[in-house]
Amino acid sequence: MQFDVSRPMTEYYVSAEPQSETPVEIPLRRPPLPSAPAGPEQPDEVLQTGYSGYTLSGGISFDGATYNGFYPPDPNIAVGPSYILEGTNVLFTVYNKSGAFVANINPWSGFGGPCQTNQGGDIIVQYDRAADRWLVTQLANNGGPTYYFCISVSTTNSPTGSYYRWAYTFASLADYPKVAVWPTGYFASFNMFSGGVTFTGPQVCAYNRTQMLAGNASPTAICYQLSTSYASLLPSDLDGATAPPANSPNFYLSDYGSTNSLKLWKFTPNFANPPASTFTGPTSISVASFSVPCGTCVPQSGTTTKLDSLGDRMMYRLAYRNFGTYQSMVVNRSVSASGVIGIRWYEIRNPNGTPTVYQQGTYAPNAVYRWMGSIAMDKTGSIGLGYSTSTSSSHPGIAYTGHHNQDALGVMAVENTMITGTGSATSNRWGDYTAMRIDPSDDLTFWYVNEYLSSNGLSWKTRIGSFLVTPPVTCNANTSCQPPYGGQVIANITLSCSAPSNISVSATACGYSCNSSYNQGYASTLSATATAQGITSIPWSCSFSYCYNGVCH
Repeated sequence: MQFDVSRPMTEYYVSAEPQSETPVEIPLRRPPLPSAPAGPEQPDEVLQTGYSGYTLSGGISFDGATYNGFYPPDPNIAVGPSYILEGTNVLFTVYNKSGAFVANINPWSGFGGPCQTNQGGDIIVQYDRAADRWLVTQLANNGGPTYYFCISVSTTNSPTGSYYRWAYTFASLADYPKVAVWPTGYFASFNMFSGGVTFTGPQVCAYNRTQMLAGNASPTAICYQLSTSYASLLPSDLDGATAPPANSPNFYLSDYGSTNSLKLWKFTPNFANPPASTFTGPTSISVASFSVPCGTCVPQSGTTTKLDSLGDRMMYRLAYRNFGTYQSMVVNRSVSASGVIGIRWYEIRNPNGTPTVYQQGTYAPNAVYRWMGSIAMDKTGSIGLGYSTSTSSSHPGIAYTGHHNQDALGVMAVENTMITGTGSATSNRWGDYTAMRIDPSDDLTFWYVNEYLSSNGLSWKTRIGSFLVTPPVTCNANTSCQPPYGGQVIANITLSCSAPSNISVSATACGYSCNSSYNQGYASTLSATATAQGITSIPWSCSFSYCYNGVCH
């Protein structure tokens, strides 16, 4: 419907202040479940009720965007080599990786039309690693009868530079868009509502990535409409430097209407000959049975207002990675778990062959409600999982955990708290999704964003934090140990002497120490041997420690 090229984002003034004194709610339209959720909670055969015994290596954590008049924020982030782009409803903020604010931007400033004047939220931000570009999408809340979906792609590798911008139109409201990066296109899914009210099924679309990166005025879009038997599909989103095998389809996943299976589709667009495109499926993948969680039932401290669990759908993202010898995808959702809500997560392998669940688990180690999760996998096959937490005696907070590639299957580590909220919401809306990302600089660091409150009300804040899924390594004197993958290890070796009481040992002879840095790869070992300088006849002992990412062991 519309196309242009913006000026650099730094040439537009963008205010982060609320534009209205009256809070504006971003609506969530729910597809009706094809059958009623299960009644009493069913036994969960993959329920994890304890921890695996180690604490993850935490990185930095800082406040992101804050309340701007719209709620909930639906926070998500994209991470590039130097910058983090955060998207919250109708506001986009750029930070460096130290957490310093760079700029507020609006990729539709000066664009005109509903994309600029009726920004409707449901935003997604992406970093296209292979192209070194940024992708931003959102709805336009123009009320119909023609509905707009807005897409922008940066013209350079700078998130604060200029953007190519397009407005696509639909005859129905294309709600709850989820967008993924893939070599053969930018793939999206929508829940379609006729007149903005009546659910007509999901729609999936592939947008010509090559044309968009080149700034083509009318990039081809190929779409398929599904029946009302399905909803809330997630497209597979590429992580890592290794592309999928040549001509691989994009994969779509949903468990809508099922409590014991996933449904998988394959989308192969042909932009040169669109009628030759294919969208096939679904293939059913059996999983451990679960019970759909209660709806608006998450308790908070100091109020009777309960929060929406959004337990009727799988949560963003469906994160894909090609390990060369196999392909893997991870995804999560909220489920009932021992009287509370926990996070069910899956790792699915061989999606383009016979897809199988390699591992699965329900993370509910205690009587805390956990929901609104997002999940991803690093280049070693370790998994990071972030989510919201709350109880009747605590305010909503943000936490994360992980599964190391050498852990037992289906098990997550000790929970880490990113931030403890100090306020409860006065609305039952608690966002519709969050985002877990992988840093392309090392393909190991997880970045997560979620929301919290510092006081009761609607004035949300967001928090962005990083961590590594690397369990502590115990290193003993005069032995070898394997440091965490890809990191720097500082070995501090100190000698201390013990001797018979009738022998005097000088402090200078006994206090010998050294401090060395080691940058080791995954297969390397760190070893150190110390000798007490010339003190061969006196018993002595050596203590060995190392520090990694600011945590000493």
